[in-house]
Amino acid sequence: MPIMTAPNTLSATEIAHQIDSGTLTAEAVVRAHLERIDKRDADVLAWSHLARDAALERARLLDRGPRQGLLHGVPMGVKDIIDSHDQPTTYGSPIYKTHQPLADAATIALARNAGAILLGKTVTTEFANRHPGLTRNPHNPAHTPGGSSSGSAAAVADWQVVLATGTQTGGSVIRPAAFCGVVGYKPTYGHFAIAGMKANTEWVDTIGAYARSLDDIALFRAALMAIPHRPIVKIDTPPRIAVCYTPHKDELQPEAIAAIEAAAARLAKAGAKVSEYAMPAEMLTMREGQKTLSAFDGPRAAADEARRFHGLLSKSFQEDKIAAGKKIDYATWVAAQQLGERGRAAVDATFADIDVILTPPAKGEAPLGLERTGDATFNLLWTYLWMPCVTLPYTRGPKGLPVGIQLVGRQHEDAALLDVAAWVQGALQ
Repeated sequence: MPIMTAPNTLSATEIAHQIDSGTLTAEAVVRAHLERIDKRDADVLAWSHLARDAALERARLLDRGPRQGLLHGVPMGVKDIIDSHDQPTTYGSPIYKTHQPLADAATIALARNAGAILLGKTVTTEFANRHPGLTRNPHNPAHTPGGSSSGSAAAVADWQVVLATGTQTGGSVIRPAAFCGVVGYKPTYGHFAIAGMKANTEWVDTIGAYARSLDDIALFRAALMAIPHRPIVKIDTPPRIAVCYTPHKDELQPEAIAAIEAAAARLAKAGAKVSEYAMPAEMLTMREGQKTLSAFDGPRAAADEARRFHGLLSKSFQEDKIAAGKKIDYATWVAAQQLGERGRAAVDATFADIDVILTPPAKGEAPLGLERTGDATFNLLWTYLWMPCVTLPYTRGPKGLPVGIQLVGRQHEDAALLDVAAWVQGALQ
């Protein structure tokens, strides 16, 4: 007798295929995920809301009807910063503890149109900023799971959902993926519609995705962009890979540097043309520039909350967003915008000679403690530049926690980035 694989451990691609072939039902998939959540979520605390009955009802409806789309019967979790018409959306703030939106955000509506099942909402930091939520790292609950989308990353890592969404302003997709040991994807800025998401910093806000495989990311990307599905293409010619530690290499932990060095060596041995990449001068001050953009938007994006519910905002939000943003003048904000424009032009020009950039997704493995979500330095640069990024699980750090690598592609060439990422993953395995 063949050994049956538990439905909650399958990839989204495998689930969609098995449901389509009739060897698995959507209801069985949802029940398996709910059982896993019941077993583990008291330790991980990835969920802010779980729609058990609605998910099962949706699954039974899908099982009775014709195939709806690419994600038919695939469960997903959505960061609690993204609106859903039938589930509460709290934005990680006590101000919105009873908030029920009237409409789905674009990404949820598109995923549902493709047949996805919304299991519930995953924990977010307050307004996707720094004040941490309750979620713990599924590999060691004493450590942070990462940035504001850590609930989504933790849910995928703990095999509770096969797909999850998050948002990225500085590091809330790529870093949690690295800390939790899952595949993370931040698309080119603007590729996933942000309509229906609580704004943080509109000039860099980017909805991203977590999954168990790159094939799943390609599937999810097609659904969330409402474009034809383009499966990952196997490339025959080894790619040109530029290693970049950013101007902040001295801040990296030894395990992060070791992971990039080891990966670069193995990729070169597999035939890749590996070179060093020195960031252009425009990028040397981008950490401060991104901080300016984010803070400037604070008292504007949260104008109502600051006016009516100031006492319910965390101290960090009051200081890092509201107070700091009020001190930034228009000229400084414009200069930060122009810095991004110059940086994008400078980096784009380098892609005539390279295919992807290999760089750390975080300083190292997840730090101890739940008071902070980690440092976003190694994410915010690429978010600032509007470039697509993929995090791949790779190795383990000194405390046994995941350490990933990050691949950065040319703006708008996301499909090519996924192709190269698949080649890299194969070469490293």
